[in-house]
Amino acid sequence: MLILPLVLAALHTTSDVEPTGTVFNGRERQLAVRIPRIDATVTIDGSLSEAPWISAAVLNGFSQYAPQDGVPAQDSTEVLVWYSPTAIYFGIRAFQPRDQVRASLADRDKISADDYIQILLGTFNDGRQASVFMVNPLGVQADGTLVERGALIGGGFLGGATQAREAPDLSPDFVFQSKGRVTAWGYEVEIRIPFKSLKYQSADVQSWGINIVRKVQYRGHEDSWAPAQRAAASFLAQGGTLIGLSDLHRGLVVDITPEATQRTEGTPGAAAGTAAASAWRYEARAPTLGANVRWGVTNNLTLNGTANPDFSQVEADAAQISFDPRAALLFPEKRPFFLDGLEQFSTPNSLIYTRRLVQPVAAVKLTGKVANSDLAFLSAADAANTSASGRDHPLYNIVRLQRDLGSQSRLGMAYTDRVDGANWNRVVDVDGRLVWQKIYALQFQLAGSGTQRNGVRTNAPLWEARFNRQGKTFGWRSAFTGIGEDFRTQSGFISRAGQAHANFAPRFAFFGARGAFVEQAGGDLLLDDIWAYQNLFHQGDARDKKLHFNFNAQFRGGWTTGASLLLETFGYDPAFYNRRYRIEVPRGAGVASDTLPFTGTPRLANRDWVLSVGSPQFKYVSFSVVALNGQDENFDEWSMAHITYWNVTADLRPSEQLRVAASYILNDYQRHSTGRRVRRQRDPRLRVEYQVTRNIFVRAIGEYFTDYTDALRDDSRTNNPLLVYDATNQSWVRTQERTDNNLHGEFLFSYKPTPGTVFYAGYGADLTEPEAFGFRSMLRRNDAFFLKASYLFRL
Repeated sequence: MLILPLVLAALHTTSDVEPTGTVFNGRERQLAVRIPRIDATVTIDGSLSEAPWISAAVLNGFSQYAPQDGVPAQDSTEVLVWYSPTAIYFGIRAFQPRDQVRASLADRDKISADDYIQILLGTFNDGRQASVFMVNPLGVQADGTLVERGALIGGGFLGGATQAREAPDLSPDFVFQSKGRVTAWGYEVEIRIPFKSLKYQSADVQSWGINIVRKVQYRGHEDSWAPAQRAAASFLAQGGTLIGLSDLHRGLVVDITPEATQRTEGTPGAAAGTAAASAWRYEARAPTLGANVRWGVTNNLTLNGTANPDFSQVEADAAQISFDPRAALLFPEKRPFFLDGLEQFSTPNSLIYTRRLVQPVAAVKLTGKVANSDLAFLSAADAANTSASGRDHPLYNIVRLQRDLGSQSRLGMAYTDRVDGANWNRVVDVDGRLVWQKIYALQFQLAGSGTQRNGVRTNAPLWEARFNRQGKTFGWRSAFTGIGEDFRTQSGFISRAGQAHANFAPRFAFFGARGAFVEQAGGDLLLDDIWAYQNLFHQGDARDKKLHFNFNAQFRGGWTTGASLLLETFGYDPAFYNRRYRIEVPRGAGVASDTLPFTGTPRLANRDWVLSVGSPQFKYVSFSVVALNGQDENFDEWSMAHITYWNVTADLRPSEQLRVAASYILNDYQRHSTGRRVRRQRDPRLRVEYQVTRNIFVRAIGEYFTDYTDALRDDSRTNNPLLVYDATNQSWVRTQERTDNNLHGEFLFSYKPTPGTVFYAGYGADLTEPEAFGFRSMLRRNDAFFLKASYLFRL
C-alpha cells in the first residue's frame, strides 16, 4: 500500500506544477508553518498550474485520526498554501484510486457522504475555536464554525465505539471560492478564502491555528495533518500554526442584503369536509421587503442589523419522535440573520435559543473577540402577535461574554431578558470549563432566573457540573444537573424544569492492528438517575433509574455495528400526571359515573435490546438500521408495554447530480396486559434532489406522519377508562380512539450562486385522511406558494 501513492504521484497531469516551497511534514511534527506572501492572483479552476503554486508551502505527512490515531495515513495528501494581501489560498492533491473517489454535485453543506477536505483556521490562535471550510472533490462547499465546549460525540447504542472529536456547526455560510476535479490519481481542489470573510486579530504580524482533515470514505478513515491524539480534551489545540502573517488587507467589510418575499396561502372554505369541499380560498399577501446589513467594525468585531426581515424557513422541520412526552423537543435554528456569529451565543443548557424570537421587526447584533475575550450582544423587538396582550412588542436583550484562561480553559457569563409589557423574564449565568493534563475537563454552570407574570414573581436556580476524562482506551463522562421548579428562560430552551439529573459513563476501547478486520471495538456503561428537584434535598429516591450496557465496533471498509441492553425503572411522576388524567368509576344503571384521581403504579421496569448496523459510504448507496425490542414504559397510560422500534435510513446517489434520501421510523407500543396496541407512530420520509448545476437545484420532499392512540385505560390497576379535561365544556371526558394521518409535501427551485444571493420558488401542502396510508380520501388542509429573492452587495 505504501507504493501506491508513489505510483499515483507519477500520474500527475503535465499541466500541474511541482511546488518548490518548504515542506512541512505533520508526522515529523513540523507544525510551525511560514507560508509565502505573494502579490498575485490565480484563476480558481481546480488546476494547480499557475506560477504562485510553485512557491507555496507544502503540508504533507498526514496521520490517521479515526478510527485509530498514531499511525500513518494509508492515502497520501498534499496541501499547498500561500497568501496574497487580500486572501489565503489552498491547493489540495488527494491520492487514492480514481474508482474509489466519492463525489457528487451537491447542494452547499450536503457533502458528508462524499470524500472531502476540511480546513480548520483558528484566526485568533486560541486553540478553542476555528472557522471551518470544507470541499469535496468537485469543489462543492460546506462551511461553518467549530467552538470546542467539551461535548463528547459517540458512545451509547446510537454512537461509535469511542468518542469522536466535536463536529463543526455547518449553519453559518461564508463567501469563498473553490473548484475541484477528479484525476487519474485521485482528486485536486483549488480554494481561495478572502480575508473579508474572516474575523481575525488586529496585530500587524500574527499567527493562526491550522489543521487539515481529510475524510476517505472508501476506507471509513479520517486523516489529520497534525498528528492529533484521541486521548485529549481538545482537537483544535493539537493543530499547527501559520506564523508570520503580515500586511493583511481586509478592506471595508460592508455586506448589504436586501430581500423580498411573496407568499400566497390556500385554506379551505366554510364548506370544507362537506359535499361542497371544493371551495378553496387563496390569499395573496403583499410582498414583504426587508434588509440585512453586516459591517466589519474592525478585523475582530462584526455588527449585524436587520429590519423587517423574512424569517420563513425554506425547508420545514422534519418530524421528531418523542420517546418521553414529559420533555420538550428542540429544533435547530435555520434563519440566516441569527446564524452569523451564532457560536458566540452558545451556553451550557441552551440558555440562549434564538428561535424564541419568532418574527422580529428589527434586531441588531454585535459579535467578535477582543484580546482574550469573546463578546456577543443581541437586541430585538419581536412582533406584537407574540406578546401576551397582542399589542406590545416583546423586547429581547442578550449578552454573552467569555474569557480565555490558560491554554484551553475558559470562563463565561450570560445575561438574557425578555420584557413583554408588565411581564418580564431575566436569567443570569456564570459558567466555565477547566482543562488539565490534556485529558481531564471540568465544566460548571450556575444560573438563576427571575420571572414576573400577571403580577406574580418567581425565582429559581439552575446548576451543573460535568467531569470528563478523554482517554484513548479508557475514559468517562459524568454530569450532575439541577433545575428548580420555577426556573424559566424565555430567551432559551429548557426541555423540563423541576428535576435533577446525574449520570456516569465509563468507556473502554480496543484497537486492531493495521489492516485488521476489526479496526476498533469498545463499549460503555451508563448509570443515569433523575430526581424530582424537591426530593433531591430531602433524601428522596431517584424517580427514573437507567443502567445501559453498550457495545460498538467498526470494521475494515467502514462498516459499523452496535448492541445494547437497556435496564431501566421509571417512577410515577405526579407533577406530570395528576392534572392530566382522572379515572372513571362506573355506577349502576341510571346513576352517573364518578371519578377518582389517577395515582398510577409506583414504578415500571424496562428491559430493551438494541441492535444497529451502518454501512460504509458506497459509491451509489449507504444505509443504517437501528432496531429496538423489549419491555418498555407506556407513557400514555403509565403502564408496561411491549415496544418495537425501527429507524431505517438509506441514501442513494444514482448519478453525480441525483440524490435520494429515504427514511422510515416505526414506534409501536402494545399493552403488556392484553397485547392490544395502545400507540403506533410511523414516519416515512423521502427527499429527492437534483442538482442541475452547482448553483441550481430542484428538490421534492414527502413526509407522512401517522400517530394512532387507542382509547386510554388505567391499564396497570383498575382497567377503568381514563378521563381528560375538556376546557370547552369544563368537564372530564373519556379519551377516544384516534388517529392523525398527515401528509406533508413540498417542492423547491433554488438558485444560490453565493451565500446571501438566492432565489427560491416553492410550494408546500399539508393533507390528512381518515385511514392511514389509504390515499383514497385525502383532504387538503392548507397549502402555500412562495417566492423569495435576496442579493448580496459586498462593498
